[in-house]
Amino acid sequence: MKAVLCKEFGLPDTLVIEDVESPKPGKGQVVISVKSCSVNFPDTLIIQGLYQFKPPFPFSPGGDVAGTIKEVGEGVKHLKPGDNVFALAGHGGFAEEVVVDAKVTFPMAPGMDYDTSAAFTMVYGTSYHALKDRAQLKEGETLLVLGAAGGVGLTAVELGKVMGAKVIAAASTQEKLDLCKEYRADEVINYTTENLKDRIKELTGGKGADVVYDPVGGDYTEAALRATAWEGRFLVIGFAAGDIPKIPLNLPLLKGCDIRGVFWGSFVARDPQANMTNIMELLQYYQSGKIKPYISKKYTLEESAQALQDIMDRKVKGKIVINP
Repeated sequence: MKAVLCKEFGLPDTLVIEDVESPKPGKGQVVISVKSCSVNFPDTLIIQGLYQFKPPFPFSPGGDVAGTIKEVGEGVKHLKPGDNVFALAGHGGFAEEVVVDAKVTFPMAPGMDYDTSAAFTMVYGTSYHALKDRAQLKEGETLLVLGAAGGVGLTAVELGKVMGAKVIAAASTQEKLDLCKEYRADEVINYTTENLKDRIKELTGGKGADVVYDPVGGDYTEAALRATAWEGRFLVIGFAAGDIPKIPLNLPLLKGCDIRGVFWGSFVARDPQANMTNIMELLQYYQSGKIKPYISKKYTLEESAQALQDIMDRKVKGKIVINP
């Protein structure tokens, strides 16, 4: 089978495509013939050695896959060859086949295609865990989403509306803001041309945002924190801007607000039952038409490096996928 391989840490152009031996499932595992693999920001970190875990070389990036079961390992009862599934591979998805733990492999929902399934779990799982479990977002509260047209950002906009919040979407271009409006954002802010803190205050009548969802980091974090409401919740999702901001600790003191970390991958490992509950609720939202991934572009396996570079350059709206 063909696979995109990372043989040493580096940028996307250091990846290679090679023929490798097909994987075999161990106990409690399945082998999936990959039809679609989502591209996520952590994929750009894992190939550079900047992510929380480092797989042994050589490895393939790609943690969000959809396809058909090729083979099941010992002890797997709820899945069989030929089943259409989506799964949390962790890594290995930029390939024609991948081996995955059966506990994080789920039957595809009726009416879901491979691309939608691959683009679903990580981004919606992250945002739902953030808004439901970490922020306890309440109906009528104001949610500010930074990087709102990106992979996780757009799902936060969607889920914020489903959960009854007023959603302010902040992004870097008018084209991205137009997409956020299509996904029902109540207000938008272009933080490259507008003062982020002042506009948040203006749009909230001086109160500030009850919940801030920040997957961007960099210079925007402090401005958004300064515009967080009394007893607000500031969610640290990631650092797509590249810089990890240093926060003046007098700000949460003065505002009585919380800074809450969101590490969905660790949540999945530590509390798989709670994650399963969240995934089932998200699938119900999908089947009722309340949420739907926005897939802006599809790439071939040979175009994997370009897909990763587009993510790094912040050119992507919504989700992109690779079709092996």
